[in-house]
Amino acid sequence: MWRMNYSIAMNVFRLPKLVQTMHRMADQPEAYSEQEIYDYIRYIVGLMKKTGHMKTDVFGRENLPPEGGYVLYPNHQGKYDAYSIVDVHEKPVSLVMDREMSYFIFVSEIVDALRGKRMDIRNPRQALTVINRIAEEVAQGRRYVIFPEGGYDNQKRNSLWDFKPGCFKAATKAEAPIVPVVLVDSYKVYNSWTLLPVRTQVHYLEPLYPRDYRDLNTHQIARIVKDRIEAKLTELGCIQQ
Repeated sequence: MWRMNYSIAMNVFRLPKLVQTMHRMADQPEAYSEQEIYDYIRYIVGLMKKTGHMKTDVFGRENLPPEGGYVLYPNHQGKYDAYSIVDVHEKPVSLVMDREMSYFIFVSEIVDALRGKRMDIRNPRQALTVINRIAEEVAQGRRYVIFPEGGYDNQKRNSLWDFKPGCFKAATKAEAPIVPVVLVDSYKVYNSWTLLPVRTQVHYLEPLYPRDYRDLNTHQIARIVKDRIEAKLTELGCIQQ
């Protein structure tokens, strides 16, 4: 958390304007294009990266579907994960966050500006309602990031937890591409007491299209996506066989 606090402190003189602008964008979305709002959030992420001495390398952009909506399913390591994807994903993408974690200052404004969804993972009925809403929006062409592990802890690092099958309904109901995403060393950003430069990676893997998963249930899809992410982490030397 030291790096996060330092980044905030270094930008404290900018915070009032940044927060005010995000509130305005969230309250008056009709006054801005989705790309304008998204670019502003990416500008904020860029400030965080610069002052926090962080860099993110991206691989596999050619795997992203060129048109239409889709859902990105990354492994989950920490608080920087969503920001790292926003940083290297050029087209607007929205977020799904744990409701309890989404109301912290600055995080709340980003979620609202990006028209993100707050999910109560302890309330299956509410979670299903959110998934259905996301499916409707993805079918209309929006893109979302959903973390299928549902959470993380500070000792998890590059390892994986089981993927929750239900979250894949956001893509299958929309008959949209499923894009596995591999995050590498993202946990290092806010899980250290140093300001030494840190470098993370985002790998977009080959998508599963509706034709690939039409005859599969969400448990099988979850297994395939997890296996592909795990295989990439193993290939990169992040997981020992």
